Amino acid sequence: MSADAEQDSPDALARLRSLLSDEGGLIATLVDASPSDEESRAAVVAASGVESPASVAAQGPRTAQQREEYELLVEAIYEGYLLHYGAPRVLRAPDDDLRVLAGDRLYAIGLARLVELGDTLAVAELADTISLSALAQGAGERELADAVWAAGARAVGWGSSEQHGRAKELVAIGAPEAFEAMRTSAQSSAASP
Repeated sequence: MSADAEQDSPDALARLRSLLSDEGGLIATLVDASPSDEESRAAVVAASGVESPASVAAQGPRTAQQREEYELLVEAIYEGYLLHYGAPRVLRAPDDDLRVLAGDRLYAIGLARLVELGDTLAVAELADTISLSALAQGAGERELADAVWAAGARAVGWGSSEQHGRAKELVAIGAPEAFEAMRTSAQSSAASP
């Protein structure tokens, strides 16, 4: 992980926390305002060497003009995904139904902000990422879901490619080679702006 990514993810999470608190209503009551937990989670991410999808997307040439906005909106969408399938970092929901509703709300917040930017290619890419990672999770393939997020984030930041499109097709049909195709797409799309 780059030094910038280590610093950006906690900042993006703090900005997401603030955005959700300012929104008010039910979503604001779910915000986990514990900075010590955030710092602990950021340290775990930093130690694992895995960059957040938001940080990856924000580093690309497609997103360079509005880096902080892309980082925030991808962070919102990824937090929605984590509410559905993992360990969320910003919100705490007391039951499964509320986790799903909060996750859907975060998807909507992030995608709406992306629509405001007019980036229809990124809207389509993140919609595919949400759908394909859900398919992978439903099949019990968490590593594939992680690869979908990594490749999707790269495609938002650097643009898609034929190789990435093919990898998405393989995930959609449940092909055995889908994981390797997504992993390769996540690595190669960064090299071609």
